[in-house]
Amino acid sequence: MKTGNPLVRVSDLSVAFRSGDTTNLAVKGVSFEVNKGETVALVGESGSGKTVSALSIMRLLPYPAASHPGGEIIFNGKDLLKTSEADMRDIRGARISIIFQEPMTSLNPLHSIEKQVGEVLRLHRGMDDAAIRERVLELLHKVGVRDPEKRLAAFPHQLSGGQRQRVMIAMALANEPDLLIADEPTTALDVTIQAQILELLKELQAELGMAMLLITHDLGIVRKMAERVYVMNNGQVVEEGKTTDIFAEPKHPYTRHLISAEPKGEPPPMNPAAPVVVETDDLKVWFPIRKGLLRRTVDHVKAVDGLSLKLRAGQTLGVVGESGSGKTTLGLAIMRLISSQGPVAYLGNRIDAFNSRAMRPLRKEMQIVFQDPYGSLSPRLSVGQIIEEGLTIQQPGMSYDERRARVAQTLAEVGLDAQAQDRYPHEFSGGQRQRIAIARAMVLEPKFVMLDEPTSALDMSVQAQIVDLLRDLQLKHNLAYLFISHDLRVVRALSSYVIVMRNGKVVEEGPSEEIFRAPKTDYTKALLAAAFDLTVANRGALAV
Repeated sequence: MKTGNPLVRVSDLSVAFRSGDTTNLAVKGVSFEVNKGETVALVGESGSGKTVSALSIMRLLPYPAASHPGGEIIFNGKDLLKTSEADMRDIRGARISIIFQEPMTSLNPLHSIEKQVGEVLRLHRGMDDAAIRERVLELLHKVGVRDPEKRLAAFPHQLSGGQRQRVMIAMALANEPDLLIADEPTTALDVTIQAQILELLKELQAELGMAMLLITHDLGIVRKMAERVYVMNNGQVVEEGKTTDIFAEPKHPYTRHLISAEPKGEPPPMNPAAPVVVETDDLKVWFPIRKGLLRRTVDHVKAVDGLSLKLRAGQTLGVVGESGSGKTTLGLAIMRLISSQGPVAYLGNRIDAFNSRAMRPLRKEMQIVFQDPYGSLSPRLSVGQIIEEGLTIQQPGMSYDERRARVAQTLAEVGLDAQAQDRYPHEFSGGQRQRIAIARAMVLEPKFVMLDEPTSALDMSVQAQIVDLLRDLQLKHNLAYLFISHDLRVVRALSSYVIVMRNGKVVEEGPSEEIFRAPKTDYTKALLAAAFDLTVANRGALAV
């Protein structure tokens, strides 16, 4: 679609990846444009080539393994594929910025938040320390980081997934770029902050005349944010046009497939007679706040403050709440990956006093799927080695062939080809990496699985597949799931019982059907309103 004199024009772009003697074409003759001040969305399932196309604009692909056999990328009259690396360094972070999908792997674990956000200001604007601190505080406040003054000295691992993503957004907006590439910018955010961030980006566009290239699998966000849409499948653009036209009358079968995709089905019915798998009573996880020369404890961050729950076999307990509410901390305490106070029982036996050695035999039965699939998968191991590692430790009597067959079977269950076990994590899309993480947990046939935002990195159609997969596995093996998520559509499809958390406490709980039909607290009502207001247009399009 020609639009005159665009800010960025990508023409007939091809991207190839070389692995050994094999070359795979990931992007095949893609063309799209972004005008000044407008938002253009690239949508498609994981592996469709949308992120690779966007990263090509900033020349951030892993060269020389990646190459561009054809095409050009014109930015302000200059072909970025032919621009020197020195000139590209001046453009990156100043003229063109990016918000990455996975903040934990994009932020430096050794640098404080102030240093990381301030670095782009020092590099491109030459600000002094006082001006940098003032600007960093302003940015953190704008993107909704709570108590930004207290977060300046924090490190990435001390923030929740949503808070880390907000820091990434602050970094990207620091120099008021001409073009912002937003690669799943709200993936890690809860629904209320998601709405705030989207509004913030729209306000900044109006204020700065900034263009945005939005990469997402959430069609509700696309309809809310984008003027124009390019739909990608298998490395090609299969449909393009105005957002209103695409949603009102999609022409390509793949576009219709995307619009109609949504997690469906009902959670398993609650069975009060089923055995209790996990139980806590007045569980507390308090992190000390130390100050002064002697580092005396002056207060505590009450991440989990007096929480009691019972999770039965064959049941999914959904835990929802805003970022920083204590959801993940609760799960880590139950898994005995962080210390806590109060009883924690697994199958009737207290485990809260167990050390790592005592917990090791139980790791086979208690598995976890982390929020960030790339950060939790070793880049040095093949997919097969990653998945079989638990088998090697927990079932040392299995032969190599037996392990390989089990890995192949598990990969097939999560929708990946058996040959994927000979490849490495970086060769897969974000959604495919999350399926690998799920396979790693399921290969040991556990009884209890903590699922920490397991679908947040997945496109809508794959979300539906994963929900169906988890439900089938639960029915087959009578599994108990602790399902932590900010995506209330997925929670509703999978969870039998729901706990709503805020600031470490439970503000509401009950059967899933009751929570979604008649929430009692204002906080729960606000969460539901934010979630389903964003997707009402998407739901209306399901009849297409």
